[in-house]
Order: sequence, then C-alpha cells, then structure tokens
Amino acid sequence: MKEIALKLNGEISRLTNKTFKFDERVAEGWFSAVYFLKTRDIVENHLPDNKVTMQFFQKDHAVLCGTDEVIALIHTFAEHPEDLEIHSLKDGDKISPYETVLTVTGPYQYFGFLEGIIDGILARRTSVATNVYNVVKAARSSGKQKPIIFMGDRDDHFTQQSGDGYSAFIGGSTAQATHAMNEWWGKEGMGTMPHALIQMFKGDVVAATKAYHQQFPDDQLMALVDYNNDVITDSLKVAREFGDELKGVRLDTSRNLVDKYFLRNQHLMGTFDPRGVNPELIFALRRALDQEGFKHVKIVVSGGFTKERIRAFEEKKVPVDMYGVGGSLLKIGIGFTGDNVFIDGEPEAKEGRRYKHNPRLEYVEYTGAEE
Repeated sequence: MKEIALKLNGEISRLTNKTFKFDERVAEGWFSAVYFLKTRDIVENHLPDNKVTMQFFQKDHAVLCGTDEVIALIHTFAEHPEDLEIHSLKDGDKISPYETVLTVTGPYQYFGFLEGIIDGILARRTSVATNVYNVVKAARSSGKQKPIIFMGDRDDHFTQQSGDGYSAFIGGSTAQATHAMNEWWGKEGMGTMPHALIQMFKGDVVAATKAYHQQFPDDQLMALVDYNNDVITDSLKVAREFGDELKGVRLDTSRNLVDKYFLRNQHLMGTFDPRGVNPELIFALRRALDQEGFKHVKIVVSGGFTKERIRAFEEKKVPVDMYGVGGSLLKIGIGFTGDNVFIDGEPEAKEGRRYKHNPRLEYVEYTGAEE
C-alpha cells in the first residue's frame, strides 16, 4: 500500500522517504551550496553549543506544497534529527504573503546545510500546486467544474515528473499523463493516442482509432481529431464508426493553423482569431455532433492552455468537457527564503527578516528516518 493511502486514512500524518526516495548524496552535501557547508564547518568548530531557529516564508498567495518532502528530508539527512524541533503547515494549505510556513529549531550544524534544498523543494512544489489550483479554479468559473489533465511530461526534465505530479494532485488535478506523475499519490497515468499513432496509419483517424480500440478494449475510447486540421469532419467520421462506444474527441490544433472548417465557411471569418483551438470551432463541433445524435461524445481540448485562456473559454460557456494543460503549470514563480531568526533563545535576524509568529503551525513529531 502506498504511503498516500495511509495518510488519507489517517494512519500516518506525513509522507516519508519511503515515498520520496532521496538521493543519498544529500548527506554528503552534494546538493548544498558550498557556503552552507563551509558555515557548518565553522560553526562546528567555533560555536558548537548554539541553538537557532530557522524560519521559511514566501511572498505570494499560494497553495503550499512540499512540506512532507522537506520534513522527510530533514528527518533523513540532518544530524540527530530527533533533537530538532519542527513546526510546519501542511501540503494543500492556502498561504499568504510572508506567512511563516515552517520553522526548524536546533544546532545549526545539524541541519543548516539543507537550507537551500528546502527552499528549492518548497518553491517548485508550491509553484506547481498553485498553478494547477488556479487552472482548476478557472475551469469552474462557468459554474461547473471541468476536469484538468496534467500533461507536463514534455515541458521539463523527466526526473521531475513524480514530484510535479504530486504537486498537481495537491493543486486539484487527478488525471495525469504518465505513471511517474502518479507515483507518489497512487494512481496510474492516463491517455489515449498521440499524433504519431495517426501518422502510422497515414492520417486515417478511423483506422487508428479502430486499432486503438482493438488493442485496449477496456479503455474509454477517445479519438484525437486534429491531425488533418479538419476536426469536425474527422470527429463525425469516428462518431459514425463507433457510435456509443466513442466517449470523446480531443482537439490539439496548432496555434499557427486555421481549421479547414473555417476555410470552407469563410463568411464566418473576420470577427475572431480563427487559429488553433478557438471557441467558435468548439461551438461548431458541438453543434455538428449533436445534430447527428452524438450528444454523448465529450470534447477535450489541449495545446497552450493557461488559466487566462481557460477562464475566457468558460466565461463564453464554450462547450468544453475537459482541458489538457502542460507547460503553463510548470512555471516556477514562487520563491522561498529560509532565515535564522533566533539564536540561543534570543531574537537575532537579518534586518527585515524578523521572526513572524504563525499560530497555524503544527508541531511535527519525529518518528524516525525512513529509508
């Protein structure tokens, strides 16, 4: 059983290194800025009996993510983690600018070298979770929540997929493109066909969809219909072929192309941007499907969607049933800062970085490092 199931069942309070599987070189300082390593050595030799409190915050309204990972990091790699006192918010908490999200108290040399790594974990996880949350929020602005498929596999290094997938889950996306994206939170990746499959069948969308259905008969059948830049024609072809078995069609038209539907109906042009997946194309597709009795076929769109673009679609009540979103969800726009704010029980901090009490912080019990 995955740790996330134990956590959701209330059997454990935090995910551990059983989930995160940290690189063991963290213990050697391999991923720590060298000046933190040098400071650790100086403190060990000149101020060994110190006790500091390190405080972490950021400067935006955000959805916090990465706290379980950070606490597992400290419990795994800090010296004498049982002697450290940690207070933290939780993954999924809404946070405000400058709000303290984590404090660690103990001898600096035990954990100070992890400061930059902690900042980085919180920055990436919170950025992705917040991006996804904002997209999910935009996708319900019409009054009905539309699912978001997290499709960020091609927008960043593959080693980031597990953490990004977990962050997306915290942000509200429960449909994700790869198995790795689902690794930490317990499901499998989902997806149907890429353009490469249709290319292998020489642009014959019906033949490609038929082969897919034969190979994966238990899957929800969804056809990709923009390969020939004629989404209404190809959607109707697959709908006529598969009838009730066809559950949906996906459009991923390039923002540099104008669908052939508009070239056949040039009287519609001139009042909107006809490129890519646009509202008028979706309205026309929905009408065409409905007129032939295919009201059950859902419409999925992807390709360059952002929270702003989704909100614009929803405000116009464009009949989209699901959005696939990738690159915009991986932009890292939230940075965290760690600062020492107490030493030996007395306030001592860089000017402007004084201790900010947060009554929402919860004490984190040390239960032992998990390998």
